[in-house]
Amino acid sequence: MPELPEVETTRRGLERLIVGRTIANLEIRERRLRWPVGNKVAAELEGRRIGAVERRGKYLLLNMEHGALLIHLGMSGSLRYLASPDAPRRHDHADLCLVGGGCVRFNDPRRFGSLHFAADPARHRLLKNLGPEPLGESFTADYLWASCRGRRVAIKQHLMNGRVVVGAGNIYATEALFRAGIHPRRAAGRISRGRLAILVARLRDVLADAVERGGTTLRNYVGTDGRPGYFKLELDVYDREQMPCKTCGTPIRRIVLGQRATFFCPCCQR
Repeated sequence: MPELPEVETTRRGLERLIVGRTIANLEIRERRLRWPVGNKVAAELEGRRIGAVERRGKYLLLNMEHGALLIHLGMSGSLRYLASPDAPRRHDHADLCLVGGGCVRFNDPRRFGSLHFAADPARHRLLKNLGPEPLGESFTADYLWASCRGRRVAIKQHLMNGRVVVGAGNIYATEALFRAGIHPRRAAGRISRGRLAILVARLRDVLADAVERGGTTLRNYVGTDGRPGYFKLELDVYDREQMPCKTCGTPIRRIVLGQRATFFCPCCQR
């Protein structure tokens, strides 16, 4: 599914194309997304000027003078900017049409994405309880260490808890734990502050690297220009079961944690 780097890549692509543009209308072809899209969303957007495109965790925020359009890409969604829109194809569920031409097209084969209007985004039910941004100043070794105290949950599951830190996601939590040399099953409360400091740094590194390469395309994700992300070429362990570890040559193993596939090197991670 699109994770923080994919959403950030999308945000950057949209920012240079739609900030300052006025919304003509929101054309909805399929309302049955993760949450049904009501008529109120389209009514609230018509005639509003986009002042900024921001990101909170895995949510995109198209900010206007009063309120914002919240977009979540779900498990298979993507946004593309079309200067000259062609006929919608299957799974093209909505177009954000702009005055003067062009649109932002929302495609989501599995329909787990969502569109919401928020008068006060910071207090919206989907955003108000989110943890700090992993690339932000408040996500520190001291913060992560404090959040882990007394916790028996596996560190990978802890890292993917959106109330602890937003947007780490399955791929990047897996990769960060490999770079930090920490076994994904290790109990969060049994990891030293020093090792957690390394994990914070490695999570920042892997997310920054992925953003630089346009995210990771495993199946459906494409950027706003329709191009895939290329970080898949840089993956050390994710989706590499039985392939040799790039560091030591030991076959990569796959387990399931919290109903998510998890990959690790049994030699390099402890």
